[in-house]
Formats: sequence, C-alpha cells, structure tokens
Amino acid sequence: MAAMIDNIDSILEAHLPEDDLRYVKRVLYGKELKKLEFSEGVLAEATSKNLELKGYVFDALPEDLRPPRLVRVGLVQHAIVEPTTAPISKQREAIHNRVREIVEIAAQCGVNIICFQEAWTMPFAFCTRERYPWCEFAENAESGPTTLLCAELAAKHNMVIVSNILERDETYGDTIWNTAVVISSSGAYLGKSRKNHIPRVGDFNESTYYMESDLGHPVFQTRFGKIAINICYGRHHPQNWMVYGLNGAEIVFNPSATIGDLSEPMWPIEARCAAIANSYFTCAINRVGTETFPNEFTSGDGKPAHKDFGHFYGSSYVAGPDGSRTPGLSRLKDGLLVSEMDLNLCRQAKDKWGFKMTQRLNIYADAIYWASQPDFTPQVLHEN
Repeated sequence: MAAMIDNIDSILEAHLPEDDLRYVKRVLYGKELKKLEFSEGVLAEATSKNLELKGYVFDALPEDLRPPRLVRVGLVQHAIVEPTTAPISKQREAIHNRVREIVEIAAQCGVNIICFQEAWTMPFAFCTRERYPWCEFAENAESGPTTLLCAELAAKHNMVIVSNILERDETYGDTIWNTAVVISSSGAYLGKSRKNHIPRVGDFNESTYYMESDLGHPVFQTRFGKIAINICYGRHHPQNWMVYGLNGAEIVFNPSATIGDLSEPMWPIEARCAAIANSYFTCAINRVGTETFPNEFTSGDGKPAHKDFGHFYGSSYVAGPDGSRTPGLSRLKDGLLVSEMDLNLCRQAKDKWGFKMTQRLNIYADAIYWASQPDFTPQVLHEN
C-alpha cells in the first residue's frame, strides 16, 4: 500500500544494482552529499524519542577572499500527539512538549536555525470549515504561548526559530492569519511573515479562516544569514519564490501541510526548482500522519463526506542553489533533518549560471503590469 511506503530511497535501494542506484540518485539529487556525523549519544536519544534523524552537508568551493559561511539548519516534521477530540489546551501542550524535545536534540546537533511545519501547534483543521473549536488555537504572534516557548528555546540554545502558527491579530479586530514568527538567537521577537497565497483546491479551502497576506515578502537578517518564509501553497507560485530572492534571501523555508493524493508528485520538484532559479537554499517541510476529525466534511471535488484529508506524507528536504538536494525524511515518521550549508554557494551559483545577471526584470515588470489591467490583451500573433 503506497501510504505505508517509508521513502523513495528504500524502494530504489531494494531493487537497483549499486551502479544504477548511484546514477539514479545523481539525477534525483544532483550529486551525492556527504552525511553529517552525529554522536552516539544523540543518535540514541533520537531513537529513544522515536525520531528519525538525518544530516547532510552542502559544500562550496574554497575561496581566497571569503572564509566559508557555514550554518546548520534544522527542519522538523511531526504528527499531532493527542486526538482532535481532546481539549484544545491539551492538544497544544502535547505538541509543545514533543517539539521541545526535538529542539533539544537539534541543539545537540549544532543547529543554528530551526523551522517547524505549517500550523505546527495544531491539527490541520482548516479544511473542515468549522470555526470552532479550531479558532481557539489562534494566538498573538508577539506574545502568545507558542512565541514565548520559542523565545525560551531560542535563547537557551542560541538558535533562530521559525514558528508557523495560526495568528490572532488582536489590534485589528481579532483578524486571523496564517503566520510565520521569527525569533532571533537571543530570544527576541524579530518579526513575522504571512501566507501570500491561499488554496482553494478540494478540501484545502482555507479562506474560511484567513486571507492573503498584506506583509509582502520580508527577509530577516539573522546572525547566521538572511532568511525568508514561503508558506505552503506559495511554493506553487514561481513569482513568490522570486521576490524573496530579489529581497536578498539566502535561505527560504517552505513550511507546509499537504497530502499524497493532492501534491506528492510535485513536492520533490518545486522547492528544488526555486533553489536553482533564485540561487539560494530552500527548505521544504511537510507534516506526517492522518488526522481524523469528529465531524464529517465535504470537498469541492464531489467526493463523499469524510472525516480526514488523507495522509500527510512528510518527505521534508533541503535543496541547494547548485541543483543538489538531500534525500527526504520519512513519509511516516516524526523527523529532524539537519543540513550544514556554506552560504558562499549562493554567490558561486550566481557566478556559474548567471541567472540573476541575465534575468530581464524590466520586461517582466512591464508584462505583469499590463496583464494586471482590465483591458489586457495577450500578446499572441496570428497568421494573416
């Protein structure tokens, strides 16, 4: 049964001869990345916590005038802990405790920046279209309990934390947003980014809860590098990835919640293509598990009423600006993926391929301007 497959690598390794496997992985992953070594103690702790732990290294060429700019990034994928019928406070507390122990392991792995999955503190209840009890998960981005937890962990471990929550904006009439909060390595609130594109696909009709962001494409200068957050459905929009690059991002995180039947063939491609096109690192994160809700809900695609969306397939990975990428985490298990990356590779990829130098922003801008006008006519030439 496809839903029970752990990952693509396990299938390839079981059926391909060694030489063929090496060639296929080069095509799938760009090149073979060196594995990070972790201490026996860390590996044992991850095993005891039922956490898959993987690590890979993205090298850059040595330079005479610049030292390496090494940063370790952690990606966290996890299932919900309590059933969706449990009290909201109990559900959130259980997930907080689970992620707290994962962050402790990440710290032992030397992680500098860690990013959690989309709406990590709760089940992905948005597609039920029920306002309650799920709106109770919404909290203040600056001072809510999740941000306070992240601030504590960031300061303790000298780690930047990217935390994607359901935000309640109390200043503006209790408006709800899908928001990524960035906490600096000192534990200070650095700022927030919001989801720019809202899906209206099958079960995923999230505009019941929140609408498109009004914050643009912010990039956050951290002590470890410039980061940005392209939340979930924004990965389907190349222009969205592009503007984060225009604003100087070196690492773009894509915290997501997506299911196998809907998007799995697209998942390995989009973040990797964005890394290549924009000469930065991308970090694609997806939750795991099947979440069952107490009440049936219907889709816009004619399916019978149901109580779950399907299987969230994990498979989180990191892609580099040179087209290489890590293997993915499991489709089934909680996991922590650690990637050590030399940010010098961003400029080296620009120098090699010249994508930034050869892009034509002026003509794109002109075309986009006219395409946004109500009297737009496509530039199509016809035979006389």
